[in-house]
Amino acid sequence: METVVEKLKEFAALYGLQIVGAILILVVGRWVAKLLKNAVRRMMEKGKAEPTLVAFVVNLTYIALLTFVIIAALSQLGVQTTSFIAVVGAAGLAIGLALQGSLANFAGGVLLLIFRPFKTDDVIEAAGVLGVVEEIQVFTTTLKTPDNKKVIIPNAKLTGDNITNYTAKKVRRVDMTVGVSYEADLKKTKEVLRDVLAADNRILEDPAPTIGVVELGDNSVNFVVRPWTETPNYWDVYFDTMQAIKERLDAEGIGIPFPQTDVHLYQH
Repeated sequence: METVVEKLKEFAALYGLQIVGAILILVVGRWVAKLLKNAVRRMMEKGKAEPTLVAFVVNLTYIALLTFVIIAALSQLGVQTTSFIAVVGAAGLAIGLALQGSLANFAGGVLLLIFRPFKTDDVIEAAGVLGVVEEIQVFTTTLKTPDNKKVIIPNAKLTGDNITNYTAKKVRRVDMTVGVSYEADLKKTKEVLRDVLAADNRILEDPAPTIGVVELGDNSVNFVVRPWTETPNYWDVYFDTMQAIKERLDAEGIGIPFPQTDVHLYQH
């Protein structure tokens, strides 16, 4: 028993201060890591960053700081950490190579959350898909298409392609093409089109609508009709205006060979 006690005393004399120092490093280091984690969270929330990005960056920061603290504690105990750091670095490189596709999606997600080219409920067209944004995650973005399909797009594809956001602006131009017969009075037709637009209070006066002859087609003289409206009213204005134009031209005896449109956009 005395031998054991003597050995414990010798061990305490040799390594006691190192053990105490390592424990202090762990305790103080963890406390500092929490302080820095909270500071990063406050900074990002103050900058109005997306909650998903805030949570990810805060957790990543905390894990990195704890890793540094653990390595410092092991070094205090006399453990050679050079090889340990090399192993961690090699493992990180191997994981990075194996998950380079996922890392590209992650980088794309971070860019989307930072620069915010679109937000939830926006209508966008990107990566060959048109739909309403339902969810933006770190690795993927979920869209709902006009026919109610759920499409999950890797973020790397979104950031590597053009993104058209149809709801980013408060107002949009409604593009319509109306064809009338060659026998029609063009001046009267233009007045009728102008009256139809003026009768709808959803159509804005500023910017002013554009009405003009755009093409002499094979069977018709084609007018472009381009009023402006608030974005939520886009499709209601489009459908109602097309119907009103047809009814007014019929009432005025102006022939319409066929209606035309160059609009194929989706607005939820």
